[in-house]
Amino acid sequence: MEYLQKPVNNLSSYSPREDEKEKASNGYLMSVIAVMAGLPLPIINLLASILFFLLNRKATYYVKWHCTQALLSQVTIFFMNSVAFGWTVKIITGNAPLTNTYLGYLFTIIIFNVTEIILNISAAIAVRKGHHKEWWFWGALTNRLIKPGKQ
Repeated sequence: MEYLQKPVNNLSSYSPREDEKEKASNGYLMSVIAVMAGLPLPIINLLASILFFLLNRKATYYVKWHCTQALLSQVTIFFMNSVAFGWTVKIITGNAPLTNTYLGYLFTIIIFNVTEIILNISAAIAVRKGHHKEWWFWGALTNRLIKPGKQ
């Protein structure tokens, strides 16, 4: 059975249904779970987020919006983690020296990843309660990519 929904123009005043809250919340949780499952390989996390996004691309605007925001944050983290992963492999194989620059980058990446996990858990909780959670950079980008309209 397909649900009918009026177009949403302002998510902060929108009251999502229970199934929408759950799906949108799962979009954020997917990335947290994927980090735990495929920690050393950055591509695992990105693939899990892409798969969840694709499975929900025909969902309601509320669900699509939050799945897109979660995916965009994963794309950003993916590139940062890929550089760290490649650099680490070079150091382990002896093709690059262990430098303070590498250690500083690794420390920065750890801070970004921990922050991103905290943001995802916080967003999952808020969205599950029906509160719209828009992140600083990714929220504005999501607004440009996902437009309200016909379902």
